[in-house]
Amino acid sequence: MRAPRKKRGQRTAAPVISARLNERVTLVSQPDGAIVAAFDGYAVELGRFSASLAKRVQPLRTGLPINSLASSRNAVDRELALLVRRLAKSGLLEYRLAPLRSDKDLVIIEPQMADYWPQAAKLAATDTVVLSRFAYLRRRGTDMVLESPRSAALFRIADPNVAATIAVLSTPHKIGRLRREQGFAGLALLGLLLDCQILFKLDAKHERLRWAEGDAGLAVWDFHDLLFHTHSTEGRHATPVGGSYPHIGLIPPPPAVRARWNGPEIDLQKFTAEFEETASPFARLLRERHSTRDFDEEHPITLQELAKLLDHAVRVQWKWTSPLDFGDGSVGPDIDYTRRPYPSAGSAYELELYLSVSHCDGLERGFYFYDAERHTLVAIDARAHEIEAQLVAAQFAMDAPMRPQILITIAARFDRVAWKYSAIAYSLILKDVGVLLQTLYLTATDLGLGGCAIGTGNIDLFARMTGQAFHVEGPVGQFALGRGASVGDSG
Repeated sequence: MRAPRKKRGQRTAAPVISARLNERVTLVSQPDGAIVAAFDGYAVELGRFSASLAKRVQPLRTGLPINSLASSRNAVDRELALLVRRLAKSGLLEYRLAPLRSDKDLVIIEPQMADYWPQAAKLAATDTVVLSRFAYLRRRGTDMVLESPRSAALFRIADPNVAATIAVLSTPHKIGRLRREQGFAGLALLGLLLDCQILFKLDAKHERLRWAEGDAGLAVWDFHDLLFHTHSTEGRHATPVGGSYPHIGLIPPPPAVRARWNGPEIDLQKFTAEFEETASPFARLLRERHSTRDFDEEHPITLQELAKLLDHAVRVQWKWTSPLDFGDGSVGPDIDYTRRPYPSAGSAYELELYLSVSHCDGLERGFYFYDAERHTLVAIDARAHEIEAQLVAAQFAMDAPMRPQILITIAARFDRVAWKYSAIAYSLILKDVGVLLQTLYLTATDLGLGGCAIGTGNIDLFARMTGQAFHVEGPVGQFALGRGASVGDSG
């Protein structure tokens, strides 16, 4: 007797990538044809479009396959594609990966950079892929998200099979083998993760995964350092940055001065009561230091004053080379060192200065690198709108009435510190930044100039202006400089 024939299981539809509006965004059509995106009390005008487009934008609430935007059969199709691209550039879209007619998502992709557009990289059955050592899964509210400081987007996991696939990829796997796994999440997802550098390909020669991923500049980074760098600055994530007072209503404002310890006290005031009569010039300088956010546009800083500040605060004083001594009689390679006016961890002096000049008597508006060894300014061919973007962002960060006359961006050559130090490299860099900022403050005060430290900077903008990969050399601090107006605020 012949056994009954097994029924073939229904074939699962391949997932597709669709664009949809962020849930906080509403599209509003104006009588003049303008379409405005409204969100969180803000409005972004996206341009004027035909009346016929209004009916076509409805699927953006649930998901519009991005493949459909590639065709330009008629004018309305082209308008729709333009509108979607403008929404994407403003960071107002998210993307779902799911079978076309399914209401069940596999993942939701949230852009972390304004120019992100989902692209599924091509993969062959013979390719070997593995999870980046910078990728991590975490709980965010009630969601599970997959992200990486190298990635232009994060992935909100909506299907347990996706999480299982990610766990499997902690070790290298060939695509052909993965496709045979039960619950395989699909090539489209792997291609998206590869494009976002959450996965990477291995060749046959790979031995050490750390060196197989990226370049030598990436290899020196520890996971926590790169995560802290990208998420404590602007440019590579979509989380709000700056003074947003996120804990109002949850905890009271912490006091300015710590509560007293109970215990015997030793009064020091009698030793410092005669400060005004006996203070040294340096002690007076420390007390005169303050933050200046208002600059005198009629009497800008001069090139001579800028040269003096750079000479006194950051210029290389001398240079030498010494072999690395391990302390046990063995020696390593020769290492170059410099001496500069401020201290630096391990004498690394990894910090470099880049100047965005808005208004300086004797120096053209532009973007410059300060060569601390030769004491020269080197012009860098940055676009005018990029320089303006830096200056405007600095003005906003300071809550100032005008742009700084000169914006000094402090960048770090990360490998200079990470080549020696494990686990604490980025921490040491930030300590060096704090010391350099105080040195710039005191030098500016001594020269009769005004300055103000700025708490953040856009690492992606800086990378575009310099052509440097964000993980090779990037901003870790900023300082606004100029001639202070008659009235300034202190801090």
